[in-house]
Amino acid sequence: MLTTRRCFLSSTAAAPFLAAAAAPVRLPIRKAVEFNMLPRSLGIREGFQLAKEAGFEAIECPTTPDDAKAAEMLAASKEAGLPIHSVMNAEHWRSPLSSADPAVVEKSMEGMRTSLRNAKLWGADTVLLVPAVVNPETSYAQAWERSQRQIRKLIPLAEESKVVIGIEEVWNKFLLSPLEMARYLDEFQTPWIRAYFDIGNVAIAGYPQDWIRTLGKRIVKLHVKDFSFKKRLAEFTPLLEGEIDWKAVHGALAEIGYQGTATVELSGGNGDYLKEVNRRFEKILSGDV
Repeated sequence: MLTTRRCFLSSTAAAPFLAAAAAPVRLPIRKAVEFNMLPRSLGIREGFQLAKEAGFEAIECPTTPDDAKAAEMLAASKEAGLPIHSVMNAEHWRSPLSSADPAVVEKSMEGMRTSLRNAKLWGADTVLLVPAVVNPETSYAQAWERSQRQIRKLIPLAEESKVVIGIEEVWNKFLLSPLEMARYLDEFQTPWIRAYFDIGNVAIAGYPQDWIRTLGKRIVKLHVKDFSFKKRLAEFTPLLEGEIDWKAVHGALAEIGYQGTATVELSGGNGDYLKEVNRRFEKILSGDV
């Protein structure tokens, strides 16, 4: 009887510690917001300050060819204490690197050169790039070869600027599986080309946690949004209102040891809306879902 009682007391005393050990750990990820989510009615400085007040720790800004505006963004970043961590390249959809038209490709390349210059000015360490678009005029094989050929030309500037080119998977009928994306990245054989992984974009045909484990250390940055197939419609939703398994995503990110920045990519709104987005974002990173 005494032995049984001691075992009971021992297990009871250990229970809180076991529960604590089983509790999810907050991922060491910095929360960022996209510049385009800020109210358009606000000036640049006011927008940066609003993002900071909403609880975000960094911001992703679009390609900004206007030097005065780029300087204003840098000043706003410093004033608000909100680092610009990444540049959202703006030209890759209108002028894909996979085009057969040299003029279109050069326009895309100039957009990337501008993005890399922006990143260097702002102190950002990544430029997001959609590498190619497959369409009736461009085959899959052509998109692969043409885009890689042009991206290789950008590697010296990326290395000189100390800025990683982050390849994003989007709905462009290209890089449709995690194995394929891993191969595409590995063929560059350089640390300056990595994955800018969008958690929501792959949900229509795969599982984010699978992509995360497959890409592993190739991932340099994350985009965060939710996705749903309810009512037989495929659509993006507010965070925690879709069907992405956030516990599984949390576990996969913890497993690969990801410690970078993640940027919410959602519709825009006012201060109260941004605070609510930040609250839901924190629940995801804390595993409280």
